[in-house]
Amino acid sequence: MSKEAKWFLGIIGIILSLAVLLVALTFYTLVSSMKIEVEEEIDTGKDKVALIELKGVILNSEEIVRQIKKYTKSSSVKAIVFYVDSPGGGVSASEEIFQELKKAREKKPVIVSMGSVAASGGYYVSLAGNKIVANPGTITGSIGVIAQFPNFKKLLDKIGVDFEIVKSGKFKDSGNPYRGLTPEERKYFQSVINDVYEQFVNHVANERKMKREDVLKIADGRIFTGKQAFELGLVDTLGTLETAIKIAGEMAGIKGEPKIVKERKKKLGLLDILFESKTLDEIKEAILNQPILQYRCEFLP
Repeated sequence: MSKEAKWFLGIIGIILSLAVLLVALTFYTLVSSMKIEVEEEIDTGKDKVALIELKGVILNSEEIVRQIKKYTKSSSVKAIVFYVDSPGGGVSASEEIFQELKKAREKKPVIVSMGSVAASGGYYVSLAGNKIVANPGTITGSIGVIAQFPNFKKLLDKIGVDFEIVKSGKFKDSGNPYRGLTPEERKYFQSVINDVYEQFVNHVANERKMKREDVLKIADGRIFTGKQAFELGLVDTLGTLETAIKIAGEMAGIKGEPKIVKERKKKLGLLDILFESKTLDEIKEAILNQPILQYRCEFLP
């Protein structure tokens, strides 16, 4: 076998190994956190506070929106505590959750409780709460938008592989991983990023009652601790989940300690994943259909 052939096979092997590792890590992350919702019966008692938990990267909004609608309609639920432990995620999914929470707060108090991380999209959805409670050590902020495009051109050049593209317009294959962005494409994507960024900034200014110019000073992607966010006016108070529940009860006019209602969750086993087509579809979607535009905080441990 020639030296060139060995080199080619070696490169292909590395690419395949990295691809398999990436899929395996993504699969493991999804499986380890994936749960199915089990409807919990709500008795005829009154004066409850519903707890909805948003944990992990925001890839879709369907499940969270379903819970928000459910507890908004429930006559026995007087307030909602929305617990956020997320570095953010897809722009559209974050917007859908944000809008549904805004609808809910028109009918009953919505209190946001921030966990370890409520950054970027995690902060975006938090803006819909009547009150935001952050732990002093919560990582939040990261106001901004990001889009990432892999570029394999140098690697493909080494092994002599090229792609011929036939397209209907000059921007149709923008973000193609087999070549870098042209200056015109970079300008095009930047304009899209800027538009979505403006939406984020405006939401912060409107929901937090801040001047837009003050928001712009801190909306450069930097993160803040909960304590710093409180000092900047990005959250309302410092405390824990228990603090948020207490505030929710008080705003709802509940006397005494409010009863908490939430959906119980059951972890999926390997057989559930292998033989449940809906679950497999969700995993495939999470791996293959990552949103291009994201409100996501990068490089958090």
